[in-house]
Amino acid sequence: MIRTVPTSGNEEIKLYLRTYYSLLRSTREVQIKTLIEAHKRINSALHVHADRAKIDIAAFIYTILRLPPCIEQTRLVVMGQSEWVFAQHGYSNVESWQQVSAPGRRRRSFFDGKKTLAVYIASRSDIDDLIPILTTYQIERRKLYNRLNTPQVIAQLQKMDAADAIPEKEALKELARLADMATKDLRRLVSIWQEKTAARLLAIAQNKHELAVRSLAGSLADYKRATRRWWRNIEHRAPDIAFDERPIYFVSSNTHTLANLLSGYALQIKADLETFIHARGSDLLRQEYRDILAQNVPSSHENFLYYTLKKYEAAHPASVQARLAHERSVGITRIPSSHAFDIEMQVIAINRLNAHGIDGRLQVPGSEKLSRSNALILNIDYPLGMAAYQVLTEIARNIAEVRGIYIMGKAATLNGRIGDVMIPNVIHDEHSLNTYLFNNCFKADDVAPWLVYGTVMDNQKAITVPGTFLQNEGYMSVFYQEGYTDMEMEAGPYLSGIYEMVRPARHPYDELVNLHQSPFPIGILHYASDTPFSKGTNLGAQNLSYFGMDPTYATMVAILRSILTAEVEAIS
Repeated sequence: MIRTVPTSGNEEIKLYLRTYYSLLRSTREVQIKTLIEAHKRINSALHVHADRAKIDIAAFIYTILRLPPCIEQTRLVVMGQSEWVFAQHGYSNVESWQQVSAPGRRRRSFFDGKKTLAVYIASRSDIDDLIPILTTYQIERRKLYNRLNTPQVIAQLQKMDAADAIPEKEALKELARLADMATKDLRRLVSIWQEKTAARLLAIAQNKHELAVRSLAGSLADYKRATRRWWRNIEHRAPDIAFDERPIYFVSSNTHTLANLLSGYALQIKADLETFIHARGSDLLRQEYRDILAQNVPSSHENFLYYTLKKYEAAHPASVQARLAHERSVGITRIPSSHAFDIEMQVIAINRLNAHGIDGRLQVPGSEKLSRSNALILNIDYPLGMAAYQVLTEIARNIAEVRGIYIMGKAATLNGRIGDVMIPNVIHDEHSLNTYLFNNCFKADDVAPWLVYGTVMDNQKAITVPGTFLQNEGYMSVFYQEGYTDMEMEAGPYLSGIYEMVRPARHPYDELVNLHQSPFPIGILHYASDTPFSKGTNLGAQNLSYFGMDPTYATMVAILRSILTAEVEAIS
């Protein structure tokens, strides 16, 4: 059977969901500590030591990468869909507060400088993501407090903090001995906090910290209003673009991969980037570049330049404007988000692209005809979970013709390695309980020529889960037995939106849905960022570094080659 839904492990997850949604209906704040027992019972694959005294450093790192640094000063997290909703509940002018962000999660947030963090939520998926993250943080921070709150450890941390530098190896070893922690765990924290490590650990050691959360609203109408406002911002910032008169290729990916490949900017300033590598780059960066040029390693030269560009701009902030100006000159318009949705859109006019300046991997037969195109590529910074459905259905309401929908996203793999690429043609969606069957326009041969380090697996079966923490080994094992090997958060909601674009009805519930007759191509490519069957192995446990760019660029090359080839055929 294709649509087997697991019961082992799933009941605990359902109970956890019911627990926090029922508590969040309260008009008062809810203490996170009331959710700890329900959280522990799910035995989350991302929080394998939740119910043990052992510090789960991988889970803790996962949370601190997805929460703003001010979480250490925060007592109350308030969730709402819009500034109006916040104002209606007594939190006026939240957007005048300090805007804060997290490196691993795009979620618009504002801190009042005292104890309250206002968080905009775009869909219920934000709740299913944020609540387990806050609970995990609370659990692991308590463990750290209990381990660090001794006079000897505090004295060592104060000594390290006075140095105001990245902790030295011997100091870390001594701290590990005093706190009875693994030195490698402390090193992983240092890789994130750098010279602030001692100060952050000292704050944990000296202060107990209890979090509370409050949800201000949560109706479907509130979410729809937030989505409508997001689209109106796009129309306002791009008044000269007639979205309802031009064919559209929709892409959900990120803000850098597509733009780098199409703009050719990094290749144009190659000499500056090479100078930066030799003058400011690390020994590892310089050696890797020498190995690429000497063909001692199979890495892509172009991908390495794109990776270096990000570091170059961090060191030369003024250079960002030069890149944006170049992008605009070749038809790439960036429209930043505002208000609830932290989702940037890039609008690319295909007829303005410089066919000679784009990445060489995108050269397709007949590309000289693209100057006659009137089509647009709309690329959005991929949303979280159900926000994907809301964004796609809102875009569909405001455009005339869709010529293709392409989704690039991260996923957990149950049978591969980090960096592999999965191409599904069956997706079970835990939001709608539908199982979608569709023709994925990509095959392994479309991606494999551009992938250096990983493996491409097509004809896969994927499951869209409600949240990264909301899965456990029992839950995954049953799906694995049914042949599901690809777990992610957006494909199901996107397919629900596609259903409503090709059928005269709202998407169904708990059905087997056939989308094989879609009038436009559907392409979904997932690259593996987690291997949850390997205990604690996730992006909190390790850093993909620049090798993580290999699958993202390989999949985007495949997507753009498909779009440009389709547009050449449409023109012909």
